Amino acid sequence: MERMFHMMIYRAFHAQRSCLRPHLDEIGLGAGQPKLLAYLAAHGPCSQRELADYFEIDPAAVSRMIDSLVKGGFITRAPSENNRRCGIVCLTPKGASANREWQISCQALEEKMLAQMEAGDVSALKEWLHSIVLENSSFSSRAEELYERLDAQFP
Repeated sequence: MERMFHMMIYRAFHAQRSCLRPHLDEIGLGAGQPKLLAYLAAHGPCSQRELADYFEIDPAAVSRMIDSLVKGGFITRAPSENNRRCGIVCLTPKGASANREWQISCQALEEKMLAQMEAGDVSALKEWLHSIVLENSSFSSRAEELYERLDAQFP
């Protein structure tokens, strides 16, 4: 069972999540929230719907995460100038700082997890995972754009 692809991916994800969970508490974020901050840092203000579409998650879940992030001072929510029914969320300086701290924690864990691999193997693994995400995402062009911006922001 441990050699089944889906189990190996799950176990790697679980190991990463378990290592990073304490950093969420230190920064004051909840599960799933760092990805919203990363998107806002890379793309700027956007609608809740855009976040839900990009991450392919339930809009109600995004709304709950946003409520919590607003209460924590990580983002602000304002009505859209073009559509009063649509709210726009913006990263605050506190949110930008939390995103930077999160990215640093993720980078440190990535280095630890991949330390035993040769540089060429690490590059191949990243390309392989990147292509899986793009091939299986209904928003692959947006995913590609975010990866490029995050790569430029956090080399």
